[in-house]
Amino acid sequence: MQEIETLLGRQAVEDLDLEALELAVRQQVLQLAGAAVEQRLNADRGDERGSRTRCGCGQEARLVGRRSKQVQSVLGPLQLERAYYYCSSCGHGFCPRDGHLGIENTSLSPALTRMVGTVGAMVSFQEGSELLTELAGVAVDAKQVERTAEALGKQIAEDERHCTQPSHALALPQTLYLGMDGTGIPLRAEELVGRTGKQPDGSAKTGEVKLCTIWSAESLDEEGTPIRDEGSVTYSAALESACTLDTAAARSPFAQRVWREATRRRFCQAPRTAVLGDGALWIWNIADDQFPDATQIVDRYHAKQYLSDVGKALYGPTTPRASQWAERRKQELDTGRFRALLNAIRRQVPRSDEARRCLHYFQTNRERMRYPEFHAQGLCTSTGVVEAGCKVAIGTRLKRAGMHWTVQGSNAIIALRCSKLSGRFQDFWERRSERRAA
Repeated sequence: MQEIETLLGRQAVEDLDLEALELAVRQQVLQLAGAAVEQRLNADRGDERGSRTRCGCGQEARLVGRRSKQVQSVLGPLQLERAYYYCSSCGHGFCPRDGHLGIENTSLSPALTRMVGTVGAMVSFQEGSELLTELAGVAVDAKQVERTAEALGKQIAEDERHCTQPSHALALPQTLYLGMDGTGIPLRAEELVGRTGKQPDGSAKTGEVKLCTIWSAESLDEEGTPIRDEGSVTYSAALESACTLDTAAARSPFAQRVWREATRRRFCQAPRTAVLGDGALWIWNIADDQFPDATQIVDRYHAKQYLSDVGKALYGPTTPRASQWAERRKQELDTGRFRALLNAIRRQVPRSDEARRCLHYFQTNRERMRYPEFHAQGLCTSTGVVEAGCKVAIGTRLKRAGMHWTVQGSNAIIALRCSKLSGRFQDFWERRSERRAA
């Protein structure tokens, strides 16, 4: 209190720079608190378990003495003294207290690691470093933010593969929706070798992240359109394949991810379920395999986009006739006059390859486009939640100017970000702490 009063000084309040005073007092308080914590931890020598203790290799390690380690914390740097044991059998040394404190193999305290994980999930590593300095008064350089966030993301990805018990945090609604989609992210050149892409020479500039989203929408707006329930959306995604051979013994990596997410959300236990997608075959293959009882729905916006593209191909991209033709077809789609719609497209097939592709798309997905029936049942017919997920969970963080990712690094940040956005980070952190304590 005396040191703080010294900072305050005796001048009149009108002469004080409150912002500078706040920052100075915060820094002083953190230093005092850090010194107190450091002193308390170093005064305890309970980590000395005698002259010998059991090593992880199964043999005995001998006490060598106490070793110093500097740990960066939310209170500032801490210089910690710990008992150090060395095992001559395996040639490794260790400090038992590091595991108890959560500083094993890291120079960051648990609280600061959590902060770094949060900023690493939300913004670029450089911006995260700047935010930590400005908001928390802690200096962590961008490279350390990157290493820590990616390491944490790898732990979350591993946890996601094993933690599939159903969550009861969210009540089971009458209807659950599951959407799948893919979105490209920029990869480093070495990651693109041998990848097939959309470039003229067949090469790729991006890798495709596959995203699974589950949500509920129990309320309706004035027009009877379902409205997404607040806090009901969860995400799971990775840069991984959704393809597998028919003769393969196991599902594709992404199909396994979808099943894990569906299990956590109790998707198959909901009274009514629906799978939404843009019409891609891999989406319906997964839906047929895992959720045969779910209603399959093609996103209405994608269906209408096909009709707009045909109109532009037939009459030119900016002509009134193109939009008039497309609008008539969209009305037929909305009102369930599917035969008239198909006949109108079929008549244009001799004139346009775009019309031929559109006809195949609508014929293939006819049962998934029963929009008047779906509307009467109060079902979503739009993948807006999935499209938003591709932007919010993936694009906003990983598709910024100048970014080029490795597969391993991108999957770590995707796992970290999906965990945060889905409200699961706290559960992961608690499991992580329990494993460390065990």
